[in-house]
Amino acid sequence: MKGTYMSRERLEKLAAEGMERLFEKVPKAREFHAAEWSDPDYYRRHLVETVLRIRLNNEVDAYGLYKVGYKDHRLAATLARYLSEENNHEGMFLRDLKEFGLSKEDVDATRPMPSTEYLMGYMYFSINQEGPLPTTVWNWFVEWYSDRYNPGITKHAAEIYGLEKVKGSQAHIDYDESHDHDELMWGTVDRAIKGWGSLDDAERHLVNFIDLIALYFTELYETTAGRKA
Repeated sequence: MKGTYMSRERLEKLAAEGMERLFEKVPKAREFHAAEWSDPDYYRRHLVETVLRIRLNNEVDAYGLYKVGYKDHRLAATLARYLSEENNHEGMFLRDLKEFGLSKEDVDATRPMPSTEYLMGYMYFSINQEGPLPTTVWNWFVEWYSDRYNPGITKHAAEIYGLEKVKGSQAHIDYDESHDHDELMWGTVDRAIKGWGSLDDAERHLVNFIDLIALYFTELYETTAGRKA
């Protein structure tokens, strides 16, 4: 138990440090995550990319589950539970996008940003090479990030754009909290570290993921609010 706690403490510290580096170099990222700034084009496109990433991530998780196979039934069961619980969650964000004037067909016709394509490519490559450890680290980081930043971002968006435009996002936050997804996903990281790699491997993937997210937020700003600026 002590080793598990220390491993989690190290990854949480590394995640916080990585996000701080992101805030230092990406325009408006600090203000957006601190619920001090938003822009309608930026926020709307962020919701679109959230939908696209959820869909793609479900496919990646399924591939990670496939790579577990029969080698760890407990890990497979937990990943399957998470995949089941996250399935179709894009519908919550599609509800908000409808309030912003975008239909499901509009979102379906949108190509993911290159940064998202890079992220998914990295995920497939690393899972193929190393098994399920990368996807467990990514899913844990997503839940850690969501717990830390999304409530403030959503509350700020409600104040600016109105409650009707954030009901889906708030429903997703409430769902994750009620199902304790942060804790659930840490359990998969801990198990994957023990059976499929090392803490150093997990840290390497986490650093790479945050670098890819920094690339995403840079691209998001440059293609929306940055153009107007």
